[in-house]
Amino acid sequence: MASGQIFEPSMLPSRFKPPEGLDLPAAVMVIVGYLLMFAPTFRDLATTVWLRDEQGHGPLIFAVVLWLIYRKLEKLLALPSRPAFIGGSLCLLLGLCMFVLGRSQAVQLLEVGALIPISAAMLLLKGTAALRLLWFPLFFMLFMVPLPAALVVAVTTPLKSAVSAMASALLYHLGYPIGRSGVVLTVGPYQLLVADACAGLNSMFTLEALGLLYMNIMNYKSVLRNLIMAMMIVPISFIANIVRVCILVLVTYHFGDEAGQGFVHGFAGMVLFIVALTLILACDHGLAWVGRRFKGWVL
Repeated sequence: MASGQIFEPSMLPSRFKPPEGLDLPAAVMVIVGYLLMFAPTFRDLATTVWLRDEQGHGPLIFAVVLWLIYRKLEKLLALPSRPAFIGGSLCLLLGLCMFVLGRSQAVQLLEVGALIPISAAMLLLKGTAALRLLWFPLFFMLFMVPLPAALVVAVTTPLKSAVSAMASALLYHLGYPIGRSGVVLTVGPYQLLVADACAGLNSMFTLEALGLLYMNIMNYKSVLRNLIMAMMIVPISFIANIVRVCILVLVTYHFGDEAGQGFVHGFAGMVLFIVALTLILACDHGLAWVGRRFKGWVL
């Protein structure tokens, strides 16, 4: 580059050329700011809660959020710039307060949750239209926020009991020698504890995220259809957890405790999502059939 020549994004090689309408220096400043602020937070998540089965979906949720934003990037850049300074300032102030309090007091709910209002503030620098365009990725970030331990325990305990009862009743009617004491299942010479990851609030939370992502990708305009689908994800999650527990019990009974706690245990987690996705698709097709059968229903 000649001395005194001003650098412009158009001088970059074509494969590194930023999208049209992107203010490259501003984008770099925003990215660097996010990294300086949240890199320690994500490092802590990666070495603690994201290593556990209950919160292992966190990195996937974050990757999906980035993908959802990337899908709308061209539309975002094409929007006219009409900054909402008051709304943006309030969101930024809320996010900073949440982050400072969460970071200083080791409250990950606030620390990670601060990412949402701070991101909303960044969008409001573009305008309220930008916030409307990317409302779903911001909402989807909720599913990567670690849940409060007290809430998880309060909701997970009855969920585990219900899943254990349904799984043991089903296998008993199929002729298997199974008994239940609370969340402990006894099948043959083996005892299995139904853990939080197998039938708790976090697994239902993850499957709810899967269902909402499916609805967003399908982009249904019917509020009634989306509402029914969102409500159906709760019983779908419950059924998928029952199937997962049944698989683990059957594998342990037929192949031993090592098989049930080894690779098959992780594979049963995959089955959980496969069953849930299959039921979501079936529910979706059922609603489509109802919409065709009863013309008055806007589905």
